[in-house]
Amino acid sequence: MEISPSIIKKLREQTGSGMMECKKCLTQAGGDYDKAIEILRKEGQKIASKKSNRTAACGLIDAYIHPGNRVGVLINVACETDFVSRNEEFKELVHDLAMHIAAFDPQYKEAADIPKEIIAKETEIYQEQLKKEKKPANIVEKIIAGKLKKYYEEVCLLDQKYLKDDTKSVRAYLVEKIAKIGENIIIRDFKRFSL
Repeated sequence: MEISPSIIKKLREQTGSGMMECKKCLTQAGGDYDKAIEILRKEGQKIASKKSNRTAACGLIDAYIHPGNRVGVLINVACETDFVSRNEEFKELVHDLAMHIAAFDPQYKEAADIPKEIIAKETEIYQEQLKKEKKPANIVEKIIAGKLKKYYEEVCLLDQKYLKDDTKSVRAYLVEKIAKIGENIIIRDFKRFSL
């Protein structure tokens, strides 16, 4: 099957992947553009997991002040090299994450950061709700797990739907950027201020 240069170019522009990688994925997908994107995303996850053990000792601290000066964010994002920390794409990533934090006000970076007593309190609230609804005991655990997952999507940065593309989480967006930039990227810390 012949893959046209125009579709390879379109896929490259959308994903930021190399020309040969795009051609390989399109060939593997039998020319199906959407399937090729899916293949590239899976490859990106593999790349990101390989890079997750590498040291991220450089990076940026960025500030975002929302128009009206009533909300501001400071964020610290690490990468592996000084070269990447000066890269425009990395700077844009950090700024976009700061904007996301300003908009969605996450309380924690990820579920592991939530104190155990808060999770216990949320679980207790859900159990009380389900007791009043007289749900069968065999499905209560599954319902509580689903409610906790929803809670994490509200309060954890990496689990929230990404501001600029609500079809993916911030975690998925970060994985794509790690694959594209080619370095481990870690959100070290953030703080949101508001009046």
